[in-house]
Amino acid sequence: MNAMTDRLSALDVSFLYLETPTTAMHVGGVAIFEPPRGGGGSFDYDALVDLVSQRISLVQRYRQKVRWVPGRLANPVWVDDEDFDITYHVRRSALPRPGTMDQLRELVGRVQSRQLDRSRPLWEIYLVEGLEDGRFAIITKTHHAMVDGISAVDISTLILDVGTTPRQVPDDGWVPRPEPSQLDLVVGALADNLRRPTQVLDTVRAGVTDARATAARAAGTAAGIVSAVRSSLRPAPASPLNATIGEQRRYGMAATDLDDYKRVRKAHGGTVNDVVLATVAGALRTWMLTRGESVTPKTVVRAMVPVSVRAEDQAGALGNRVSALFVDLPVGEPSPVVRLHQLSYAMKGHKESGQAVAADAMVALTGFAPPTIHSAAARLAAGFTKRLFNVVVTNVPGPQFPLYAAGAQMLECYPVVPIAKGQGVSIGLTSYNGGVYYGLNADRDTMPDVDVLAQCIEESLAELLDTVA
Repeated sequence: MNAMTDRLSALDVSFLYLETPTTAMHVGGVAIFEPPRGGGGSFDYDALVDLVSQRISLVQRYRQKVRWVPGRLANPVWVDDEDFDITYHVRRSALPRPGTMDQLRELVGRVQSRQLDRSRPLWEIYLVEGLEDGRFAIITKTHHAMVDGISAVDISTLILDVGTTPRQVPDDGWVPRPEPSQLDLVVGALADNLRRPTQVLDTVRAGVTDARATAARAAGTAAGIVSAVRSSLRPAPASPLNATIGEQRRYGMAATDLDDYKRVRKAHGGTVNDVVLATVAGALRTWMLTRGESVTPKTVVRAMVPVSVRAEDQAGALGNRVSALFVDLPVGEPSPVVRLHQLSYAMKGHKESGQAVAADAMVALTGFAPPTIHSAAARLAAGFTKRLFNVVVTNVPGPQFPLYAAGAQMLECYPVVPIAKGQGVSIGLTSYNGGVYYGLNADRDTMPDVDVLAQCIEESLAELLDTVA
């Protein structure tokens, strides 16, 4: 394939246009590992470099960078990075031993605040050594522009295996194709424009007017998305979750047990996702009260919630069957059981009325694919006006068995979902091997108390458990 033929879609390039110093457009994650067991048990920076080097052939995109076309005659193209340097992308950091979780969260906030270097392939992975109890962490960052269809794979997934023995990946003998010249880029753009005249209009919309026009055009083609927006035309309520955000981030974590959600569901009905939303609603209620905010019986927080529509027996599989809903979280209701019943009723009503963004429409809008489901929420958040919702809550079912990186078992994994303009925090959660792990990506100034919100999540779930006989 010619280097000129791999052009970014109008939607993917829109996320390069949408990116500003205050809204970095990458999705990420934080995973905590214990060292490999046995006599040869160790995992260091060299081991991570070797592992990524062996696996990167599975996704060529990770050795490619974006080249812009002179005069913006067409969307930019992916080209091989002739100076690709694996050690630039695979990085090393350390906490003062014994590193605490507080120190890890602070590091995650700082790492995720920085935009990716557009002159290189748009991803980074960090090994964080020195975590307490002999553990280590891995932090990842991948730009939305790379999440471009069914072939998209997050860098963290490349390094994971279902067993302690790493799977073998043959060396692809990669040799970078020469980068196109400025003239090559122009000729390729003109040729593509002749073959696909509508691409010119897409490029003008994305580059000259505003990237949001591209997202809106994509959204407008999907009837499911139109119906969802129509159902939520009323503005979102005022909330302390919304403010003008800066460039810096804080990061919060909450670890919970999946069995606890199942116990609550069994006692009160609904779905596990309903229990998650009731937990978040209770946490936001307590958090607002700790801030001295006004909380009345009618107080609500509107969440945009991507929902997996996979069958429950497929919960351990990765797939792109997702819908998105706008849901009012009843934070003014003091009873945890009543909150849960209200949310179960609302979620059921959304699905029965067809007001969900259909899975296929979601794919049409986001171009997302497994396992970067969290990025779908951020893409939707960027496309919809911030006046429609207060917070994004993503719940991604993960595998219910242990995964390993070069023999080191992954103990916990937390998503990092980017925040859109005006959004003080995003709430992402991933279930994995019996746990449910919340990652709270927050604006540093708007949410100095993000750790309080994380603690409120654990307390809110405990409050629901107290209602189970």
